[in-house]
Amino acid sequence: MNYFMILYLLGWVMNIMSLCLALPVLVGLYFGEAEWKVYAIVMLVSLVIGVLLTIKKPKRNVFYAKDGFVTVALSWIGLSLIGALPFTLTGEIPFYLDAVFEAASGFTTTGASILTDVEALSQCSLFWRSFTHWIGGMGVLVFLLAIVPLAGGGSAMQLMKAESPGPSVGKLVPKVRYTAFILYAIYFAMTLIEIVLLLAGGMPFFDSVTTAFGTAGTGGFAIHNASIGFYNSYYLQGVVTVFMILFGVNFSVYYLLLLKKFGQAVKSEELRWYLGIISFSVLCITLNIYKASFGGKLFPAFHHAAFSVASIISTTGFATTDFNNWPQLSKLILVILMFIGASAGSTGGGIKVSRIILLVKSSLREISSVIHPRGVKIVKLDKKRIDHETLRGTTSFFVVCMLVFVISAFTVSLDGHDMTTSLTAVAATMNNIGPGLELVGPTGNYSSFSPLSKIVLIFDMLAGRLEYFPMLVLFSPTTWKGTLGAVKRRILWKKKTMRQKVK
Repeated sequence: MNYFMILYLLGWVMNIMSLCLALPVLVGLYFGEAEWKVYAIVMLVSLVIGVLLTIKKPKRNVFYAKDGFVTVALSWIGLSLIGALPFTLTGEIPFYLDAVFEAASGFTTTGASILTDVEALSQCSLFWRSFTHWIGGMGVLVFLLAIVPLAGGGSAMQLMKAESPGPSVGKLVPKVRYTAFILYAIYFAMTLIEIVLLLAGGMPFFDSVTTAFGTAGTGGFAIHNASIGFYNSYYLQGVVTVFMILFGVNFSVYYLLLLKKFGQAVKSEELRWYLGIISFSVLCITLNIYKASFGGKLFPAFHHAAFSVASIISTTGFATTDFNNWPQLSKLILVILMFIGASAGSTGGGIKVSRIILLVKSSLREISSVIHPRGVKIVKLDKKRIDHETLRGTTSFFVVCMLVFVISAFTVSLDGHDMTTSLTAVAATMNNIGPGLELVGPTGNYSSFSPLSKIVLIFDMLAGRLEYFPMLVLFSPTTWKGTLGAVKRRILWKKKTMRQKVK
């Protein structure tokens, strides 16, 4: 592995982190809060670390898939550890592990919280919580690729593949850097449009910005205990509903729209499935709850069903009502949507709609091969043949996802919580959603879990955001086997040299 390049990239991540921390400093100064000093100190520490690691660019700047996975995993762990420091140093989240949970939840756009009273936080901490969603939504290394020329396209592509969601990652334009720039330009523009629309509905500026950050990153950290339910406005909640759905769409669709290739964008098979799943789910839940939960009032039932479906399938996690009190059918649909997730190439989490399509088509192909052994059936997506590697990767991803779910659920269940709480807590964190059911529902939180369970859930959040393999590669002994051997050989060589000098 190219360790010097990995450290160099981690240094740039710290530099970006210090730049991001400058914003809560400004917010604290504006509101006259003393907490800004803590954010300033952490900002300087991050900057010093970043400058020391980037003061000299490595001569060998090429690296491969394993290097990319390790770099991405270490970057996100570092972001969570550094990003948690302000919460603890201000005393707002005294226990550091809880602060790491909150920061990891923010950067991974999960939205799961250990806080029992969100409104007790300072304005700069509220801003920082929401801003971590925006940072993590598109990916910090994608941002790095957009602004800093680092290496050849092949090497840069390893970073984008490791951080970007989906069964396969491609470039919108020939150069990876320009692809990253286009993605962030679309991301920024959509965030700005949502802020303007929320302001038009009477939402305060600070609330509009933090809500847009949470929506854009599909994170779900709100600045009020009642989440979006605090704003008793169909218009404001409707705007958030629409943008949660929009940020769950593959960003390549928006790029096609910018190129005025409307027909090609509309024909996206994943987009049709995504919107179809949303429509079907909203219809089922509306019919299921409009009498039981809304006294026969159809529009409120439709409104809250649409918001909840958009929130869960996009893995945002905002809430307007406590769906814990809904009938079992509605809750089951929401749990299924937790695993389906948003589109590949979006800011959402979950298995991804494109993978669900490929899994369904692969299963149908296998069934067809049993009935017609000599028949040849090709799996296609958007009328393009899907190669064996992509299908194999999709199946492997699903198997790994289920294994992580089972092992995590087993560990978390040791806390003694009810089964629904334990299972949905794991599902909500590994799919980067936030709220689950029962104790971790829209009105609950994760504060009651043990330190071991919180560590497991932190791992689930990071693994889910990075789609498992970067985190698993990082913790695989084989990744470091060559490194340990090289260190051992160097130590033996130094001992031999010392003996020769003594003689």
